[in-house]
Amino acid sequence: MVENVFILLLGFPGTGKLTIARSLGTALPGRVIDNHWINNPILGLLTEYGHSILPDAVWEQTAKVRQAVLDTIATLSHPAANFIFTNSGTQGDGRSLASYEQIKEAADRRRALFLPVRLLCEEAELVRRVMSPGRRDRLKSIDPKAARHRSRTATVLDAKHPHSLAIDVTAISADEAARRIYEHVKLRAAAAVDSLAGGPQSG
Repeated sequence: MVENVFILLLGFPGTGKLTIARSLGTALPGRVIDNHWINNPILGLLTEYGHSILPDAVWEQTAKVRQAVLDTIATLSHPAANFIFTNSGTQGDGRSLASYEQIKEAADRRRALFLPVRLLCEEAELVRRVMSPGRRDRLKSIDPKAARHRSRTATVLDAKHPHSLAIDVTAISADEAARRIYEHVKLRAAAAVDSLAGGPQSG
């Protein structure tokens, strides 16, 4: 059984991070920590979220919520527990990198296996998904123009971690994406065990 793993799913809004995380959480098993689960206590205090430009100070507050969650995980959660995080990370964006570093630092504190996964999706499918019913109720981005612009001008965060994985989810189901991630996790976990034991034994 895989234990003490941090998986970070990175992808643009509409990629399907939460759906994939839930499927993966059943397979591991692991607790899902969605970025909106962290952000919404702050965003829910603001009116007309879907049509407003949020001040930068909002993200300072969500970072405090994320840190409180991570501190609890690092110091109070069971040592064997697995966690699956979702975040909309953009390459070259300081806030995205800061969130990534927060999660990685908590994994380091727990001496957990940390695996960032980049979820990639082609523009037309991303636009279709971002307009799916129910996203507005969860305070998620529903703007197709923003999704199209993001797809054309930005790149999903790539921190070049040695355990990282990239999956194109345009034409595969959430369950298939979760299966591929789970196989990657098992391989990395086995390699970590071998490393601690001094490498594979012969004979």
